[in-house]
Amino acid sequence: MPRPPEKSKAESNEPLPANPAASLPRLSQQPRLPQLRLGELLVRDGRLAQRDLDQALTAQGEMGDLLGRVLVRLGVLTELDVARALSEQLAVPLVSAAELPEVAIEVPGVMADYLLAHSVLPLALADGRLTVAMATPQDAFTVKALRLASGLAVEPRLALEAELRPALERLYLSHEEEDDEGEGDTSLFGLDGGDSEFVEHLKDLASEAPVIRFVNQVIARVIDLRASDIHLEPFEDGLHVRYRIDGVLQEAERAEAGLAAAVTSRIKLMAHLNIAERRLPQDGRIKNRVKGHELDLRVSTLPTVHGESVVMRVLDRASIRLNLEEMGFAADTLARYRTLIDRPHGILLVTGPTGSGKTTTLYASLAKLDASALKIVTVEDPVEYQLEGVNQVPVQAQIGMSFAHVLRSILRQDPDIIMIGEMRDTETAQIAVQSALTGHLVLSTLHTNTAAGAVIRLEDMGVERYLITSSVNGVLSQRLVRQLCTHCREAVTPGAEVMEKTGLGRFLPAGQQIYRACGCPLCKQTGYLGRTSIHELFVMDSAAHAAILGGADANALQQIARQGGMLTLYEDGLRKVAAGVSSLEEVLRVTQDQGSDG
Repeated sequence: MPRPPEKSKAESNEPLPANPAASLPRLSQQPRLPQLRLGELLVRDGRLAQRDLDQALTAQGEMGDLLGRVLVRLGVLTELDVARALSEQLAVPLVSAAELPEVAIEVPGVMADYLLAHSVLPLALADGRLTVAMATPQDAFTVKALRLASGLAVEPRLALEAELRPALERLYLSHEEEDDEGEGDTSLFGLDGGDSEFVEHLKDLASEAPVIRFVNQVIARVIDLRASDIHLEPFEDGLHVRYRIDGVLQEAERAEAGLAAAVTSRIKLMAHLNIAERRLPQDGRIKNRVKGHELDLRVSTLPTVHGESVVMRVLDRASIRLNLEEMGFAADTLARYRTLIDRPHGILLVTGPTGSGKTTTLYASLAKLDASALKIVTVEDPVEYQLEGVNQVPVQAQIGMSFAHVLRSILRQDPDIIMIGEMRDTETAQIAVQSALTGHLVLSTLHTNTAAGAVIRLEDMGVERYLITSSVNGVLSQRLVRQLCTHCREAVTPGAEVMEKTGLGRFLPAGQQIYRACGCPLCKQTGYLGRTSIHELFVMDSAAHAAILGGADANALQQIARQGGMLTLYEDGLRKVAAGVSSLEEVLRVTQDQGSDG
């Protein structure tokens, strides 16, 4: 059944009447009092900070989705929080999973494909009235289309999308369309045409020997290449395969364009994803054993113009280093960092961009603690590596198990140390602060460029400055830099101008040599082999506390930290250059946001 050409608004400001069938598309002829928008309602009820709403509205402008879905995607609120507010705003009852029907209800004039495509689940049909559950009951045109097709008065109800979709698939998809081989969920929700033969065709393609061999070879190469990510990108001229090695993408091979769909389907089967769904992004996981290594691959698919782009994040359990001494810490930085780990309570933050090794540093920090004498609980999204003696809890946002929700439960487990995979929202940050103030040591990560910037980020998340000074012990910012290949590096003597301009003279005696990258077969002609960390550690002292309470910005805090003995990321990188571990070019590449003045 075709959908009317008109499009509904992205965000509804007015509640639907009790009987939409009598008044759609005009909801009411009577003057109506101004209704609060969804964001305003959430802010009014204290479930959302104004600054988080402003950020979400900016993201909505870029993503073009409903505000509620944007808030959930950003991790600011759970789907249930949004649904409760939406129910109040629209004056539409919220139905729970228990209220969804066990048996499919056939609606005259409405096909199952339409219900699936528009996420509409019939709840009851009686006395010429059809009650339906919808994830977006404010979609007046879908309600109108149902009324016109069925000839019934339609009453919408609100349901969580995470509960609605499984119920729709269970009731309105035939068993023949399900994956009976147990190789992933291949239900046809969202499939163009809904043809089960297409699914079988994809399975056949993915089961052909050349496709299986190609995928196995792509995955197996990560061991030899020491790759951290595999990128499979379909373009007009073929399927490009690239590997991220030591933080830099390198193109490896190219397959025929006709193989792209089969290769993608093979990977999706291995990751237990829906191979028929090609219009929406999906996430999954593959556990594989390659050349004696237990590999854990986190799979992400993304629809593009020429097909689905697939990225596999490689987690090699055998290669992870859980030893702080082997992670590139300078001796003085490591000594100060250890004093922070040994404190009985407070917050210790590790900051940096995605892929800078923050989680690995936290794991290594936990490995230093005595898990037999301490109750250690982590909440992560997802759990990347399993630590002996540590209680690790995975976040499951689809069922409302967010960081904040898990944290509230963790506090009832009488923990000594809590690790939060990432502070994403105001509620999580506030619970972390309260936990630190009540005698717990809290370790977490933040996405900021500098250590001092973490203080401003916490303030942006709604944490008062006096609480920051009372709870935060220190902030470690880190980056990963490539290490020079010791077999082919070349010694050079920097000139006086380079020494002065870069600040290298502070760490390198006059006349001493440094090294630059060359390239040899061992390092695949890159000049680099492996990576190490550079750090800046901001320890909260009395001067920092005074500056924070005085309203200092990130730049002022950075200068105060340097006066207290902190070396910036750039300066720590220069120490690596002086020691011959990395090159000046590599340190400048990684720390270019800080500049040569640190």
